[in-house]
Amino acid sequence: MRHGKKFNHLGRNTAHRKAMLSNMATSLILHKRIKTTLAKAKALRVYVEPLVTRSKSDTTHDRRMVFSYLQSKEAVSELFGVVSEKVADRPGGYTRIIKLGTRLGDNAEMCMIELVDFNEHMLSQKADSKKAEKTTRRSRRGGKKADAPAAPAAEPVAKATEEAPVVEETKEEVKETKAEVKEETKAEDVTEDKAADEATEEKE
Repeated sequence: MRHGKKFNHLGRNTAHRKAMLSNMATSLILHKRIKTTLAKAKALRVYVEPLVTRSKSDTTHDRRMVFSYLQSKEAVSELFGVVSEKVADRPGGYTRIIKLGTRLGDNAEMCMIELVDFNEHMLSQKADSKKAEKTTRRSRRGGKKADAPAAPAAEPVAKATEEAPVVEETKEEVKETKAEVKEETKAEDVTEDKAADEATEEKE
């Protein structure tokens, strides 16, 4: 059991491990995205992010220090040229690890490690989400008081006053019809009573 194990040796000796990480860092800087195992990607992230931080200050000393790790002039020029411009405002966290599942042969965990500022798809999604956040509607109570004119508020009252006589007229018409119906029913009752009295007199 290894107590106090600081980093993953990746099953290699020191020279092999350093050469492998140097090659992987060069590939990541040149291609901006590589596919590897999860353990190698985590080791590569610790290896390459200090180099990206050094690229922000473009001095001869920093170029020589980075070259001692990468051993590639093309990677150094790409890092101090294109990559340093993209990551100028980012305070660390230059890489992203995306898990891809397990490998078919040995069931190793696979992933893709990439430079964050070069994934155009995710950057466009973030821009769209920011636009959507800006268009969210908030309470407009203050805006109504300041911008709304006084005339539209008075219109419903005027309409209500215009419609009120119509309602009163309809109520009066209903009352009149009810009175007429009552008079008709009374008249019918009187005629029925008269006919009943005549019938009883004839019988007698």
